[in-house]
Amino acid sequence: MEGLKVCDANLVVYLHPSKSKNVSQAVLRELSSLLFKFNETFDGVVLAYDVNILSDLAKILPGVHPYFGVRLKSKLLLFNPKPNMLIEGKVVKLGQQSIHAVVLGFSSAIIIEEDIREEFKYRVKHGKELFASTSHKRHKIEVGSIIRFIVKKFDEEVLHICGSLLQAHTGSVHWLDKNSEDGLHADNTKKRRESEQEEEMQERERVMTDKETNSMNTDHQIKKSKRKHGDS
Repeated sequence: MEGLKVCDANLVVYLHPSKSKNVSQAVLRELSSLLFKFNETFDGVVLAYDVNILSDLAKILPGVHPYFGVRLKSKLLLFNPKPNMLIEGKVVKLGQQSIHAVVLGFSSAIIIEEDIREEFKYRVKHGKELFASTSHKRHKIEVGSIIRFIVKKFDEEVLHICGSLLQAHTGSVHWLDKNSEDGLHADNTKKRRESEQEEEMQERERVMTDKETNSMNTDHQIKKSKRKHGDS
């Protein structure tokens, strides 16, 4: 999925002296406070981190209490979906005019009616709401479906995404992937058939060439035999 990236960061975390007995725990607590929030420094929402504490630095900050700094080397997993990126989310609600999804378990997304392509028609089947494709019978979107869609806008403050299903390569991930696999299988079958036909043609040409060669050799032998008989 697009919008995800890994960032290597060199950090300094400043801790209160009361945390000096358990520095590792205090550092992890500080880093955890960054999770699932948009961070301008890293240009993305921090989803996870892997940290390596390098050393403690004795550094006094202005104020009533002297704080000390801890140098860290951290690997951060960030999420920052940009317009036109292709991302995925799980449908949690849908209605006649919109589809609501959750991306990566924390970011809400909405796709409104004008951003849903015409082939998808709203239906209620056996009491369940869904969007069914009029072009492909098995292509449908319902609550619980994983959908692949294009990012139109990302609100960094509330972590809300506006998306689009207008593009042909968007829709239910299950159907898209299966259709892609079927297409790949059909393409491989076609290539294999073409290869077999080419080999068959080459074999025919080889047989014809052998026949012509044998015929020429036979004619040559007959002429040579007649020449011998004439001489005698």
